[in-house]
Amino acid sequence: MTPKSTIPAFGVLALLMTGTAAFAADTLTVGFAQVGSESGWRAAETKVAKQKAQQDNVTLKISDAQQKQENEIKAVRSFVAQGVDGIFIAPVVATGWDSVLREAKDANIPVFLLDRQIETSDPSLYTAAVTSDTVLEGHMIGDYLAKITNNKCRIVELQGTVGSSPAINRKKGFGEAIAAHPDMQIVRSQSGDFTRSGGKQVMESFIKAENNGHDICAVFAHNDDMGIGAIQAIKEAGLKPGTDIKVVSIDGVPDMFKAMADGEANGTVELSPNMAGPAFKALIALKTDHTQPQKWIKTPSTLYTPATAQAEYDRRKPLY
Repeated sequence: MTPKSTIPAFGVLALLMTGTAAFAADTLTVGFAQVGSESGWRAAETKVAKQKAQQDNVTLKISDAQQKQENEIKAVRSFVAQGVDGIFIAPVVATGWDSVLREAKDANIPVFLLDRQIETSDPSLYTAAVTSDTVLEGHMIGDYLAKITNNKCRIVELQGTVGSSPAINRKKGFGEAIAAHPDMQIVRSQSGDFTRSGGKQVMESFIKAENNGHDICAVFAHNDDMGIGAIQAIKEAGLKPGTDIKVVSIDGVPDMFKAMADGEANGTVELSPNMAGPAFKALIALKTDHTQPQKWIKTPSTLYTPATAQAEYDRRKPLY
């Protein structure tokens, strides 16, 4: 015997009128393949993602890839197998995603890229990317460094993870900015892998190679954590960071604001850690009324200097 339907009369009416059951945001389950926790900013991004998920009544499953693409790919395949409603990826590198993204697309699971872009032959494999303009970030900090050095500076560069879109784009933007000034040159450049320890280690080698640091005008770090590491190396070399060697970077984490307030750093461009919030909003709109999001959901970038550093440190510290 076929059991009686348990759908209430109003539910049957809704089905008859719309053809589908009404979607409720609190039915959403999202899988998040996170790079890891290599920096203060990354930890803040994960914390904000959890907060936004709770606010939107979304079940969020986070996988820590420990900065390995193979772990992220494995996580995405697991999320596909679980039949989640959406997948967020903070891609550790820009290439090598087409195969696993095609699996998600075949399963009709929308994919959102958070804070990093990818290189793909088929952009339809992901729904949208929520990122800042990372080329603009590099350009902004490069223009600022030119201003505070009167367009003359020997620069060492701490690059992010090799092959990651922020490392590629921040380098590009910074290079474009200083190209207008013949007396501004990057004399050494090496990856510190977006980590504080990596930044310190590479900066130590730069200092030894450049007349014990006396031939370095400034260090440009692709993120604040490497910049903090560089500050430690500069101090241990008996030099004054922020004065003997200027320090500029990108992210806007509290420790960099503290360093600026203490006179040990000169500027940072903020990268908002709220990447998941816009992605949740877009996913819910997609599920509820089939609204297709913009392909690039751009978050703002803002330059900060020592003038407001203490106030910004006090404001941001609770988030990190």
